[in-house]
Amino acid sequence: MPRKAVMPMLNGRPDPQLQQALEKVSPQAIQKATTTSQDFEAMFLNSMFSQMTAGLKGEGPFGDTPGTGVWRSMLTEQYSKSFAKAGGVGVSDAVFRALIMQQASEAKPAPKEAE
Repeated sequence: MPRKAVMPMLNGRPDPQLQQALEKVSPQAIQKATTTSQDFEAMFLNSMFSQMTAGLKGEGPFGDTPGTGVWRSMLTEQYSKSFAKAGGVGVSDAVFRALIMQQASEAKPAPKEAE
């Protein structure tokens, strides 16, 4: 049974502009925009988490060794990817919308059939 299309939302309200734009863009472009926006949010979150943990010193989960910084950066990177994949903080939604709207505006209209 085919799935019913869900109207995209913007700030808790239906977003007909994005819906129209999605109809003009290929499924491959939508998948690529989804991945790109999620990756962008992961980078943003990684930067945030890195700043949060930059001042931590002492006996933490990695001890207080010269390699602590490396392990902590790996942990924050994985946290960021997990957060972004789970829905993040909303950055990916805004980036996805911007990418799709831009691609839809550049899309050539489908040729009209001869009547």
